[in-house]
Amino acid sequence: MKITPGKLKDILIIEPKVFEDSRGFFYESYNYKKLCEHGVELDFVQDNHSRSVKNTLRGLHYQINPGQDKLVRASIGEVWDVVVDIRKDSPTFGQWESFLLSAENKKQVFVPKGFAHGFCVLSEWAEFQYKCSEYWSPADERGIMWNDPDLKVQWPVTEPVLSPRDTENISFKDIELYFGSVKSFIKKTD
Repeated sequence: MKITPGKLKDILIIEPKVFEDSRGFFYESYNYKKLCEHGVELDFVQDNHSRSVKNTLRGLHYQINPGQDKLVRASIGEVWDVVVDIRKDSPTFGQWESFLLSAENKKQVFVPKGFAHGFCVLSEWAEFQYKCSEYWSPADERGIMWNDPDLKVQWPVTEPVLSPRDTENISFKDIELYFGSVKSFIKKTD
């Protein structure tokens, strides 16, 4: 398993070592010990799995009180995955980063608390799975509009399929900033 930092502070990109032969493939999709070696010491408490059709865009979502760390991947199909740093004290506050996640490349992204997250389906349909460090709380769920003019996320679609809830997400400049002093999950190794 290869773990490398993303462009944004505290984002990690995880590439598994895949063993393929005539029968198919095998890979380790999660290893607590290896994540701990990169400072991520979490007990994930919930796994989520969605299936979406082409051009579906889910996001940009985040949760407060205390937020959720997520380990995300596409297990079938292909998605354009996006994270936005909403931690007001972060050097990468207000910046976004994107990743191509697919069943073929088997990459995963670790998304810590204090990031909004979303994805758009590029294939005819995709199944998306993610581990969460906290239970989902409807009262604490928040969202930023996918086409926010200040963030300028470069989505690969212009007319996405959205849920009714995602059509009502607010602008980045109007969000309440809950993550200024959240203790990072990452151990300091200076």
